[in-house]
Amino acid sequence: MELMVLLNALVTRLLFVLHSLIGVWRVTAVKKDPKYWLLALLNLLLCLETGLTLKFKQGRGYKWFSPAIFLYLICIVPSLWLLEIHHGTQYCGNEPGAVQVNVSNQDFNQTKENSHGSEGTDHHIIQTAKVFVNQLSTICETVWTLALHQTFLLLLVVGRWLLPIGVEITRDQLSQLLLMFVGTAADILEFASETLDIEDVRKNYALINAILAVWTWSMLQFPLDLAVQHIGCKPSASARRIPSLLLCRYSAELWNIGVSLFIQDGPFFIVRSILMGHFRIFNQMLVFFTAKNILVVTLQLYRLAVITLDFRSTVLQKSRKGEVCCCPCEPNEARAHAAGRQENEMKEFVAFPPKEESQAPSKDH
Repeated sequence: MELMVLLNALVTRLLFVLHSLIGVWRVTAVKKDPKYWLLALLNLLLCLETGLTLKFKQGRGYKWFSPAIFLYLICIVPSLWLLEIHHGTQYCGNEPGAVQVNVSNQDFNQTKENSHGSEGTDHHIIQTAKVFVNQLSTICETVWTLALHQTFLLLLVVGRWLLPIGVEITRDQLSQLLLMFVGTAADILEFASETLDIEDVRKNYALINAILAVWTWSMLQFPLDLAVQHIGCKPSASARRIPSLLLCRYSAELWNIGVSLFIQDGPFFIVRSILMGHFRIFNQMLVFFTAKNILVVTLQLYRLAVITLDFRSTVLQKSRKGEVCCCPCEPNEARAHAAGRQENEMKEFVAFPPKEESQAPSKDH
């Protein structure tokens, strides 16, 4: 096993575990109930996946799916749900927080003076860590929740970049996938922060749960790599069935269209339309992003129509010429047979000239 592959696999999963533990810590601090530390047990699934990947895949990734990203979602999403649902995240008490920071600084100076006289450097480091944790605890809950959302999405992109890739995906495909993830993460963060910050939404727990459910549903596209990979198809199936051939030829583009319509822009448009149409919630950013979702959905449907018409014209053109419409993803037996037949005909034409040319000298004579 290569050293860099092992290091990237372990470091990335360690970052996932640390971030999920920070989320559990915040839930425990907000709820003031130690039983929420049981959420940290979800990280055992990620540890199990790490061992299995190192044993059977030598640390490298799988085709079309990333179990590490999926298990990271399982570990961190429940904590973000609980932080968003908790009513304490609605308000930000700046003045009490500032008082607590000043008190903690005084305690820090006192412990620093005492440490020089008695217990030394080790005690000073421990006290410094406690003061730092206490200062972090005084930060407003809305700031903590937004920071966890932001670092969560950034870590998804960076983690997918650091995770070792398998033999099925190339560096070029990985770079395209990461660029897609950056744009997708920005849209998802905008959806969550823009809708959940509305006061009328915060007063309705059903709306909060619905928005978080759509947000969680949109996260399911991150563990999948189908946006840059073509699905392999069998030659016999692709030569006979039109849907199989269409899926084989345009699998990556069809996946991107499906994600936009059913996982991201489509559900986002439905939620925003319900907020404006049923609950009469209007603001400038909500109207703008609703119009943006409408535009994206329309363009994706237009793209789907263009792909379908282009594929239909190609199939009709091939059928008129009597050719077999083959899948470009994999070598087809029919294509190889046709190429071999043309090669044999060319050899026969070169070896034996046409009869008219061979009989022409005799007539002149």
